[in-house]
This record gives sequence, C-alpha cells and structure tokens, in this order.
Amino acid sequence: MVRVVLLLPFFLPLLICCSAFSPNPMLSRVITRATTATTTAVSRSSRNTNFFALRMSSERKAGVSAPEELRDFVKAAASKLVVVDVRNPDASVEPGDQKSLAVAPLPSGDIRPQALHLIWDRESNGMPIPDVPKDTPIITHCGGGGRGQKAKDFLEKNGFTSVLNGGGPKETECWAEFGEK
Repeated sequence: MVRVVLLLPFFLPLLICCSAFSPNPMLSRVITRATTATTTAVSRSSRNTNFFALRMSSERKAGVSAPEELRDFVKAAASKLVVVDVRNPDASVEPGDQKSLAVAPLPSGDIRPQALHLIWDRESNGMPIPDVPKDTPIITHCGGGGRGQKAKDFLEKNGFTSVLNGGGPKETECWAEFGEK
C-alpha cells in the first residue's frame, strides 16, 4: 500500500484523464473504479499512518526538545548531565508507562548511571526535587513527553536553570541522544 500511496500523485491524473477520453466505455468504468478505490485506500491509509506521523520530528509533543538540541545539550553537559525519569512503574497508577518500561528500563545501579528516578505525581502535580545544584544540566522524560514537560516546568519553578524535556522512549530520535545516560 505504501508504494501505491507514493506513486498515486503521479498516476491519478493520468487515470482520470484516460477515463474521460477513453472510447471504450468498459475501460472507462474500470479506470474510474480503480481511481475511486485507490483514492479511498489512500484516505484510509493516511488515517492509519497518523500514529507514525506523530513520531516524526516535526510532530512531537509540545515542549519536547529537538534531537539536535538534545545532542548539543548532552555534549556540553558531559558528566554533569542528570536525566530525570518521571515514569511510574505502578500499572494501576500509570498503565501507559508499561509499554515504555518494556523498551527502556528505569535507572538503577549500572543501568543508566546518570539518571534519577523521580516519579511525577498527577494528584499532587509535583515530584521530589533532585538533590543537585540548581545549575545542573537536566533532561526530564516520561514515556513520550507529557509528564516530562510538567517535570521540566516544575523544576524551573523551583529554581533549576538548565532543563530540557527529552520526551521519552516513544520519541526514538530524541531518546537516542540521552537514553543510555
């Protein structure tokens, strides 16, 4: 279906033109049906591909930093970088986090040594404050960026001066820049 969708802009006008000027009425009907079916398939296909479009760099959640910005931030911060993972492993509280936890583990010991696990609490609209200097470069994240943005805003309101929202494992281009930290 993807190949049809990619080639459709080139062939659809040709099919329409052929159906309009065809001396053979049977051929004209076949071309018209093929054109209608293809247009319908494309419209259905585009609805089904919206999930993938959401993960394109121009369509990430509001506040999630671009991969290039994260790359530069991580490079400049070097060993001073702290990654704050706000996901909740309790499926009864945050069932959506289970998918991202299967892909990217919570920080512990040797796993993600520059990361802290500080759960964002939706009820209190807050989280524990990291025990680091206020000018520490911090990247917040959850599964896809929503609570990561709330955590970023919360930290900035509490005096932290160098904070970016990295999205999370669902934002694969962003995650590649800091996910192992």
